[in-house]
Amino acid sequence: MKIDVEKLRAEIPATEEYTYLNHAVVSPLPRRVSETVARFVADRGWGSKFRSKWQELDEKFRQAAARLIHAEAEEIAFVHSTAEGLNAVARSLPLAAGDNVVLCDVEYPANVYPWMNLASKGVETRIIPHREGGLAVEDLEAAVDDLTRVVTVSSVEFLTGFHNDLAHIGALCRERGIYFVVDAIQSLGMIPMDVRSYGIDFLAAGGYKWLMGPLGAGLFYVRRELIEQLRPAYVGAGSVVGGESFLDYDLTLRPDAARFELGTVNRAGMAGLLVAMEFLMDVGIEAIAARTRHLTEVLIADLQRRGYEIASCLRSEHRSAIVSFIVPDPQTACATLHEQGVIVALREGYIRVAPHFYNTEAEVLRVGEVLGDAR
Repeated sequence: MKIDVEKLRAEIPATEEYTYLNHAVVSPLPRRVSETVARFVADRGWGSKFRSKWQELDEKFRQAAARLIHAEAEEIAFVHSTAEGLNAVARSLPLAAGDNVVLCDVEYPANVYPWMNLASKGVETRIIPHREGGLAVEDLEAAVDDLTRVVTVSSVEFLTGFHNDLAHIGALCRERGIYFVVDAIQSLGMIPMDVRSYGIDFLAAGGYKWLMGPLGAGLFYVRRELIEQLRPAYVGAGSVVGGESFLDYDLTLRPDAARFELGTVNRAGMAGLLVAMEFLMDVGIEAIAARTRHLTEVLIADLQRRGYEIASCLRSEHRSAIVSFIVPDPQTACATLHEQGVIVALREGYIRVAPHFYNTEAEVLRVGEVLGDAR
């Protein structure tokens, strides 16, 4: 499917002001998303009059999120952040003293601290060195043992843009009987996701980066076969069957992933994220992946021609739309780009560029034009 870039740019008001190449931090909202949130907030003024619409929204959200990642609606819960979902996994899994969790040393903190926080239970967090900016399957094989209960990884690493080999990691986990957890915030909306084919047990993702949704809205996936094994660390009226029979006090957890929803959620954010997911799926995730790959190829070729060293892995199978590169004075370089209206990020001493499908070749070339040659 070919993307009509010029038509779709009209959906993104930020294009009128900036060259926005910072989707790995937060995306500008498409017009339809901000309008949806505004309508929801206006309707909320009528209080519980719209309660039945909220229930309809819940179901539509679950169905859309399930379609995005090739899951079932019953396997989806709404969360407010990636960290909320990952903490839900860490605290509900039956882990005991002596067990270990394996992850890579370039994971974002949201996928590190929930596991380190299990040290009080005697659970070891085993952090292994990255290779080329991500988790090498052969290094993972060497690190796991009979007490490894969890392998957790980002689908795409935030710093390097390394697209981890989820299929092979998932296969290893299935062979060893290890839970496979994925932080997908840096790939959903940019690269196709299939939790079934990758053997993913749990997945969490905030919706404000590549999914182009509002802050405070995200999705959480739990493989259906595992739901009944999990006892959430926190529960509320939304977590139980018959939660509106308020004085029955029956702690029978819901049989679906929604047992992780405590009560009132950010439905304005949910409404916006629903529209954002539908928008991107209409554009086509495969088409978005191809478009962003093309844009990063243009960017990388120009930066290399100018003498910059690319920090991201350049092997095709590990590429994503995140490109980090090395400059002599990153603070000044980032400030200069921002002054010229080119919005990128400074991360761990690298300049990180992250274009989305609506960006143009001319926009990604602006990075090199502003910075000039490295020589």
